[in-house]
Amino acid sequence: MTDSKHDITTDLSLLGIFRSEVITQTAIIQEGVLALQNQSQSRQTLENMMRAAHSIQGAATIVEIDPVVTLAGFLEDYFIGAAKQNINLEPNQIDLLQQAVNWLQNLSQTVDEDLDNWLSQHLDEVNRIIQGIRAWGTGHGAMGAEELLSQRRTLVSKVEATGVSGGDSLSPEGKGEVSLGTSSDSQPKSPTVTQSVSSGEPQVVSPSVVEIKDTSMLDLFRLEVEAQGAILNEGLLSLESQPQSAQALESLMRAAHSVKGAARIVGIDAAVQLAHVMEDCFVAAQNHAVTLDGDDVDVLLSGVDLLINISQLEPTDLNPWLSQHVGEIAATKEAVTAIFTPGAVAKVKVQRPQEQVNSAPPDKPKLDVTAGSEKSLATTANELATTTSSQLEPINQSTTSQLTPATDRVVRVSAENLNRIMGLAGESLIEANWLQPFADSLIVLKRRQLELAKILEDLQNSSSSNQPAQSSEKDLEKARQKERECREILGDRLNELELFARRNTTLSDRLYREVIASNMRPFTDGVQGFPRMIRDLARKLGKQVKLEILGKSTPVDRDILKKLEAPLTHILRNAVDHGIELPPERLAAGKPEEGTLKLEAFHRGGMLAITISDDGKGINPEWLRQKVVSKNLTNAEMAAQLSDSELMEFLFLPGFSTAKQVTEISGRGVGLDIAKTMAQEVGGNVRVSSQPGMGTTFNFQLPLTLSVVRTLLVEISGEPYAFPLARIDQIVIVNKKEISSVENRQYFTLDNKNIGLVAAHQVLELQEFPSNSDTLSVVVISEQSDYYGLVVDRFLGEHDLVVRPLDPRLGKVQDMSAAALMGDGSLILIVDVSDIMRSIDNLLNNRRLAHFSNDAGIAVLDSRKSILVVDDSITVREMERRLLENKGYQVDVAVNGMEGWHAVCAKNYDLVISDVDMPRMNGIEFVSKIKNDPRLNSIPVIIVSYKDSEEHRVQGLTAGADYYLTKASFHDETLVNAVIDLIGA
Repeated sequence: MTDSKHDITTDLSLLGIFRSEVITQTAIIQEGVLALQNQSQSRQTLENMMRAAHSIQGAATIVEIDPVVTLAGFLEDYFIGAAKQNINLEPNQIDLLQQAVNWLQNLSQTVDEDLDNWLSQHLDEVNRIIQGIRAWGTGHGAMGAEELLSQRRTLVSKVEATGVSGGDSLSPEGKGEVSLGTSSDSQPKSPTVTQSVSSGEPQVVSPSVVEIKDTSMLDLFRLEVEAQGAILNEGLLSLESQPQSAQALESLMRAAHSVKGAARIVGIDAAVQLAHVMEDCFVAAQNHAVTLDGDDVDVLLSGVDLLINISQLEPTDLNPWLSQHVGEIAATKEAVTAIFTPGAVAKVKVQRPQEQVNSAPPDKPKLDVTAGSEKSLATTANELATTTSSQLEPINQSTTSQLTPATDRVVRVSAENLNRIMGLAGESLIEANWLQPFADSLIVLKRRQLELAKILEDLQNSSSSNQPAQSSEKDLEKARQKERECREILGDRLNELELFARRNTTLSDRLYREVIASNMRPFTDGVQGFPRMIRDLARKLGKQVKLEILGKSTPVDRDILKKLEAPLTHILRNAVDHGIELPPERLAAGKPEEGTLKLEAFHRGGMLAITISDDGKGINPEWLRQKVVSKNLTNAEMAAQLSDSELMEFLFLPGFSTAKQVTEISGRGVGLDIAKTMAQEVGGNVRVSSQPGMGTTFNFQLPLTLSVVRTLLVEISGEPYAFPLARIDQIVIVNKKEISSVENRQYFTLDNKNIGLVAAHQVLELQEFPSNSDTLSVVVISEQSDYYGLVVDRFLGEHDLVVRPLDPRLGKVQDMSAAALMGDGSLILIVDVSDIMRSIDNLLNNRRLAHFSNDAGIAVLDSRKSILVVDDSITVREMERRLLENKGYQVDVAVNGMEGWHAVCAKNYDLVISDVDMPRMNGIEFVSKIKNDPRLNSIPVIIVSYKDSEEHRVQGLTAGADYYLTKASFHDETLVNAVIDLIGA
């Protein structure tokens, strides 16, 4: 072994290319593994995987990252063998392939400066993977050890013949000793990897130091691992259901090969070696030397995780991270190698996902094997495991952020899209050049007009000086001629200007659409990790779950796609945990053992629609109704009147959970709240529907892009405002005769719902513009189960607006979310509907709502004398309110003494009428508080109660009431007379 640093002498841009290659090719291998899991293996798939592994190996050779060369080489070999001999991989072999893919993905994400450290920490892992892949191939006879070693020697010869070292050197005796070095001469610069397959001794890998001289190469490596890692993940998951899929194995082999090549470009030996053994594992599966089972997939997935982790490292973190994880990398490589190496064992303790839950079989063996164990390869393969993605030590993002200078956000744009934008920009420049000649032509027109003016002046002078008529006729003819010339020039210029305006409008629209498209990413980019997550979670819970993703190519705004990750993750995890039943329960219900989750994205009606559905047990509405009542979110009477759709809205409340107990996976009541908040933040909404026994469906309606929003323009107090269409339920014209009133709150009925009316100018604290119209323009908005109708001056129509954020120096502008420019250059504010809802609630709490009358349109509560009626009976409150309003008083109501106390503290009343027996605070206590408060003790109080005994009457008057009446006073003028006596008519 050598302790010398890994010296990358290549142009640093090559490292970026290496990364890109690893990401791309590992994705191909991942796709192939998925095909294998789905039992759709084909020779073409295996050839694709072989080419991918070969590409990774080549890229790794260029940048002299020997571990990647070795890993990619073995992967390539076994994919070749599988294609020739029609190998069907078992689940455990697929796991090993996935581990190799993960290792390559992590490698591709490692920044240039940290490659050596990363390799130092992960070389043992890639060696273990290589050992597993070799064991896989030799253990089943599909590709013997001698044949494999012969192919490896041939590869090394080819590499050395090119003058670029870094290939794998194998002992001529074929004993499996592999020297993974990086050198430009006969002396290796990187550490030696010793691998003894026959004896079961684990390979020993010493990490080389990665030196990244061109960080752009590392960026390309990240991209490569990202792409190929996705393919590896997807392919490995598919292998569980179709372990012999030739297409999946081919894709996996190619992906591992690509990652190996990319890792070599940037000089990350650990990634090279891990990708190499994964590639060999896939080749062995193609050669039918092994069949990957679920445990093998676990091993390979951990390899993919390592590759991804490596690829995500910043240059300064790479070498330290590699040093810290050298054992983990070696263990993973050993586990992958053990999958396809007969007699090889991994000195790793297995912790499968099933063992993490109490329901796991207690007799499931744990692997704690020493070298030389006589266990069979089949037993070893079943016991192999790796740390899943959730268990891998995460990269220290805080450290990374501290070491990395702040830079602008970098996004990927397809070359085709960029070329179209550049072409349109060129057209725009050409069109702009047209303006100067046009301006010059207008100067000609101006000259003609000056000449015309001179002729007219001469004509005027000649007429005033009595010159001969013949001279005047000549001047007049000249004037007519100049006028015709001016008219012709002006007509031509107007035609040209109209054509230019049309071309410019079309060009601007095309350019705008291309720019918007450049900010779009296919839906699949944001959901690549979900199949792996569902697979691991289902295994952990002892369930069988299949995730179907539809509409993968649907374009989604990259910012929305990023925001979708958390809510979709919560919903999918909840579906697996709560929705999908255990296999025995599903069989008893007449369902297949395997549950199905569907995630679909598509465009509909100018919006992005995303649906998440499962075929699980669904949500029982009656059980949910009881849950709502038990949490004191509403009373039983109100809950009984709620429709199923209204009940489902409670699921989105913060802290609301249907789980019976809090677990590591769910039960805290934050998931759906996050989904609702995210949808509202981007100007969309989310709804849920469920059928007991059939499943649950979540529907997201989101804007296609955050940069442009479709809005309804309205006029409020003479100024335009924009409401996002996604946050509007309906717009209606309401006849004032259709307005009803209960407890001083006006409403109208729409679709069997009572919609409370609120003046928009009052919410926004703007000047009132009275209207004498018989109708009201109403914008219906909602949140959870609350519906309000905002009364605006008039509707101005629908418009697409380019969103512009408000100046951060303004802070949060109440009730507004952003601004936009209209076609005429004027500024318009975009309303924050969630903020508006909160403002309306504040108005309701303070009882300051405006009224709408048939005579004067909108009128804020007038100067009539105001009375507060406090009674817990809605019948009594309504009767007193109507009785007093008919006499010309303005009446507010409260449902108990505590609410009444808050009301008198918030507003000045001329009179208070109170009941005695009320919850929270009775009438006697309420009156006493008023009379004991120096600010309020001058307010007259009338107590109206069913209790008519002298004792109760004395008690009320002692508390400070001015009158004590019985409720029989409603039927005569007693109450009205008492009111007039105290405050006048």
